[in-house]
Formats: sequence, C-alpha cells, structure tokens
Amino acid sequence: MRYASKKILTVLFTLFAVSFFVFLAFHLISGDPATAMLGTEATPERLAALRHELGLDRPFGEQYGTWLKGFVTGDMGISYSYRIPVGEMVADKIPITVTLTLLAFIFIVLIAVPLGLYTAKHAGRPAERAVMALNQVIMSVPPFFAGLLITLGFGLMLRLFVPGGYISYQDDMAGFIGYMIFPALAIALPKAAMAVKLLRGTVIAEARLDYARTAYSKGNTTNAVLYGHVLKNALMPFITFLGMALADMIAGSIIIEQVFGIPGLGRILLASISNRDHPVVMAIIICITALILVVNIAVDLIYGLVDPRINVKS
Repeated sequence: MRYASKKILTVLFTLFAVSFFVFLAFHLISGDPATAMLGTEATPERLAALRHELGLDRPFGEQYGTWLKGFVTGDMGISYSYRIPVGEMVADKIPITVTLTLLAFIFIVLIAVPLGLYTAKHAGRPAERAVMALNQVIMSVPPFFAGLLITLGFGLMLRLFVPGGYISYQDDMAGFIGYMIFPALAIALPKAAMAVKLLRGTVIAEARLDYARTAYSKGNTTNAVLYGHVLKNALMPFITFLGMALADMIAGSIIIEQVFGIPGLGRILLASISNRDHPVVMAIIICITALILVVNIAVDLIYGLVDPRINVKS
C-alpha cells in the first residue's frame, strides 16, 4: 500500500511538473497561435479579438490554472487549428502509437532473446562471429534510415505493402496490423541489436561466476546451467534495457510515423507545434509522459517477479 501511494504521488508530481514547464515554454517561446491561425488575414483588431476568445490575453498563472483545472476534470480544451475537442483527437491517435510501440517491443524480445542466448552459448565460433558482425551493423543504423530501407526493400521492390497506404484500425484491424509490422520492424531492429549484445554479455559474465561453475561441477548440462541458473540473473539488466527501450520507442515513434505516413500522435504533435496549437501539444506530451511512467512502474514490478529477492516496495 505504501509503495502504491509513493508511486501515485510520483506520477502526479511528474505530470504536474512536465505540464507546467511545457506550458511555460510555450508562454516564453516567440510565436502567437492567433497569428498562426489567421495567417495573411491577420489585422490588429482580429488578432486582439481572437486572443481574447482563446484566453491568450490573460496572465500566465490564470491561463495555466484554467488549463490544469480542465485537464483534471477530463477537459483537454479545444484545438486552435481543428476547432474540435482535443480529447477526441488524442483518443483516436493513442491506439495507433501504442500498437506501433508494442509491436516493436514484441519484435525486440523475439529477436534478442534467442540470438542473445545463441551467441552467448556459442561464443567464439564462426557462426557467432558472423551474427555479431551483422548485429553491429544493424545496431548502428538509425530507425528512420531503417524505415527507408524497409520501404525500399519490402514496399517498392517486394511489394509486400504499399508505402503510405495506411489502413485505419477502425476500418480493418487485420490490415492495420499488417501495415504496422513494417514500421515496427524499423523501430525494433536497432534496439534488438543492442539487446542481443547486452544479453550476450551478461550471460557470458554470469556463466563465469562461482555459482555457475558449482552447477557445472554437480554434473548439470550446459542448457541446465544456462536456463536454470544463469538466465534468471542475466535477465535483470536486460529487463532494465527493455524498459528504457520501450519508453524511448514511445517518444521516438514520431519520426517513423512520418516515414511511413502513419497518422499517430507523432504526426499531429509536429503539426500542432508548427501551428502553435498549444492544447493539442500539451495533451500529447502529457499522454506520452504518462505512458512512459506506466512502463517504468511495470519494470519495477517485473523485477520482483523475476527475482523475488528484489523488494520493489522498499
């Protein structure tokens, strides 16, 4: 109970701090939403009227207090650019970005665990060296460039998907998942390569410790020692990396969404920043922050499940 209370307070404080500093940044950075909305039709009179309508002529504290009160009660405001409730816009985009991130996470686990264990078990052999050489190349490729290569290879050459031919999850869930596989791979491949190298290193390091040698001396096979003793301890830094990678992918999916034409949180975030659409930007950043906090809490809980000796409540 005490652990849950501490985590809830941490989450609330983090969300409050992020919202305050983002709101302050918008207040200090040059640029006027009213000017961006009116464009060439802007006149001093129309600008003044629109600023008053949007509440931009009020003091900073009053503006932030109004936004915070609305957010706490579930009202994220109205988009300056689209003139529709921000909550509806964000709620429609969250499933897209979350699906993309979860698919990428699944690919990382499916690639990294088998290859990490294989390379650790066969360290020094020609096949292992070839895998690690390829792994090093993939690790150095940025996700956006991986996305371009996947688009060229699987989209334009093999025609396994239509680049830019996004399918909405509301229209066809199977088609939506099928299209999201390729951008998810673009995000996952560099992270999976890092995870392979990390897991290989931790497994090899654990296998050299006294408890592993003791297990071998008792007549256990390599697989028995690896899966029964070494892997549990080697997984701890691997889980930490997965948590960090998942949090990074939530925020980093913005670029991949642009490459593959995915209308997720990233696309409307970039458009809203350009248009000075502050309510939309605030809502998206708060949602991304909340998702990252949830990932961090989940990692803490998984620690306790993998190794009961770790007391996450302390």
